[in-house]
Amino acid sequence: MSGRSIGRLAGRAILLLAAFSAVFPAFWTALNAFKNRVDIVTPTPLFIFTPTLDNFAYVLGRDSVFDGLFNSLVTSGAAVLIGAVLGLPAAYATARHPNRWSKDIQFFVLSLRFLPPVAVAIPLMVIWLQLELYDTRLSLIITYTLLTLATVVWLSVPAFARVPKEVEEAARVDGYGPYAIFFLIALPIASRSLIGAVAFAFVLVWNEFLIALMLTTSDAKTLPIVASELTQLGRDVPWGILNASVVLLSIPPLLFIGVLSGMLNSAFKRKSS
Repeated sequence: MSGRSIGRLAGRAILLLAAFSAVFPAFWTALNAFKNRVDIVTPTPLFIFTPTLDNFAYVLGRDSVFDGLFNSLVTSGAAVLIGAVLGLPAAYATARHPNRWSKDIQFFVLSLRFLPPVAVAIPLMVIWLQLELYDTRLSLIITYTLLTLATVVWLSVPAFARVPKEVEEAARVDGYGPYAIFFLIALPIASRSLIGAVAFAFVLVWNEFLIALMLTTSDAKTLPIVASELTQLGRDVPWGILNASVVLLSIPPLLFIGVLSGMLNSAFKRKSS
């Protein structure tokens, strides 16, 4: 066997190991969501067991879960929408009209992600308390928009920079204005990367825990906060309920990414036909 073949086999083995490391925790969590507590805490891991839906029934039977789900959908959806509406034009302008401040702007936007959540949450908590907006969806939407806006701009600038300038120049010769070029030329060409940026921004704010924990108490609690409250201290930790809450918490982002992927595939099919 040649050295090249050995290298390929080693590369495939590393990829398989990495894929297994990423997939197995999610698979084990989903499996434990259908187990009784006695089947989870057993010293020997069980792959064959009698499944139960009691864990899901307990989670879905709590009104706080639906309240948290509604708050998460409203705050995350609004923040991503606002972040995309403001961030995509800003990223296009930064990519297409660079100046001496362009790199500084990109670094400043990226630096917002360097800050630990507590460094953002404490000043904002004081601000919302003074404005009497603490524990409201509006305060969470504005706070989350800071995260989504930074993420969308950061990931979209390279996507717009890869759009061929010749295509835009040809459209300009055909009489397209700057807005038409942005909406009809740049956005469709960079749509694959842009959809990935929007999806990443949604997952980022959907799973946000510390900021939501510090900016809410009861009325605007999001689903991650509600899910964390399902646990109990001590030895009797309801592992099945916790795993079921994790599974339910993961469904909306997966649906969101699936819808975006379906829209992207249908758009490319229409374009190719």
